Amino acid sequence: MIDYVIIFVIALIISYLCKSISNKMEELFRGFYEKYNWTKTTHVREFIHEIDWNDRLIGIKGSRGVGKTTLMLQYIKKHFNAGKEVLYVSLDHLFFTENTLYELAGKFYRQGGVLLALDEVHKYAEWARELKNIYDDFPELKIVFTGSSLLHIRQAKVDLSRRAVIYEMPGLSFREFLLFETNVNYGEHTLEEILTNHIDISLNISSRFKPLQYFEEYLKFGYYPFFMENKKTFYHRLNEIILTILEIDIPVFSNISTHNIVYLKKLLRILSRSVPFKPNFSNLSSRTGISINTLKSYIQLLQDAQLIKLLHVDEAGINSLNKPEKIYLDNSALMFALGDENLNIGNNRETFFLNQTAVNYKVLASENADFLINDTHFELGGPHKGKKQIRNLKSAYIVKDEIVVGHENTIPLWIFGFLY
Repeated sequence: MIDYVIIFVIALIISYLCKSISNKMEELFRGFYEKYNWTKTTHVREFIHEIDWNDRLIGIKGSRGVGKTTLMLQYIKKHFNAGKEVLYVSLDHLFFTENTLYELAGKFYRQGGVLLALDEVHKYAEWARELKNIYDDFPELKIVFTGSSLLHIRQAKVDLSRRAVIYEMPGLSFREFLLFETNVNYGEHTLEEILTNHIDISLNISSRFKPLQYFEEYLKFGYYPFFMENKKTFYHRLNEIILTILEIDIPVFSNISTHNIVYLKKLLRILSRSVPFKPNFSNLSSRTGISINTLKSYIQLLQDAQLIKLLHVDEAGINSLNKPEKIYLDNSALMFALGDENLNIGNNRETFFLNQTAVNYKVLASENADFLINDTHFELGGPHKGKKQIRNLKSAYIVKDEIVVGHENTIPLWIFGFLY
């Protein structure tokens, strides 16, 4: 008799738990339907076509604010009706305080779910391990997830390499910014096309709009798509994103204790007011109060979080990897958000050029100019920049700001915003 009572009680508990997760899943679906309803597909980034959505496990990583969540929701809205086949959920939802991701995926799969879209997976402690198990145990379920640009640190602990296809999403190029502002697609160009045919490309584009009219606006806020929501509060929101990266994202992926975050903030502040910063680790250690070894790890974390970019020389050996030649902020919008009022236009030019070219090319420091890409040197400057510095170089170009069309090996700076 006692055995029957125990079995009955266990059955009641299981029934309660099943109803409980079902009710909570209904809340997730209601939240998803609201997001589905307000998601607009008027402006969809072309990055959506770079993803092979046929893969079963897709990851989209990138810095906060570049539009990963919006892109995922836009894909869903363009290819699915709001029903039970697809579910979007952010992994910082309270649902996961009492339920696991694996349990959610299993329930969703058994109810006929086809696509499970997971936002901010880095907010969930065992995301990589559970995604591996979900992939193996539910073979007809597709999963798309987004996460921080720091994902590779945690991902290395669990083998997702044979399962997940990871894409890295950059912010807007100058070309994409123009598409959103003017509703005209001007087409992208490779670096090789720009070097060999920049005059015709510049004339073709400038015949349809005045590139310099928009270029300054792009430098100030065009890298992050959320500028379209409210330009007046743009820097307030960008500074909130920076603080979230420093105070939440980086501690999640590293061993930095919360009371040491103040040193990370201090380091970023010093770098932002000194870029392009030619690092002297001993001096920087004294200014920040951070040991040299810790300083190196902090700088790497800031690059992984896409707050800074490290520019190295073209040398083999461990020294060239440990010590960058220069340190830049990741993009020009960060310069306006973090820099002082007397923003150096020359630094801003270099930041823009590095940011746009580094998406598809390996950019190095040049001994005789500013940058080196595929054995070609690039020296940046204003409209009156001369060619003296590159005179004896075999393959070299002057990149000038504030000009619309170039001549011979002089190229306008803005055109490098058409590389992606």
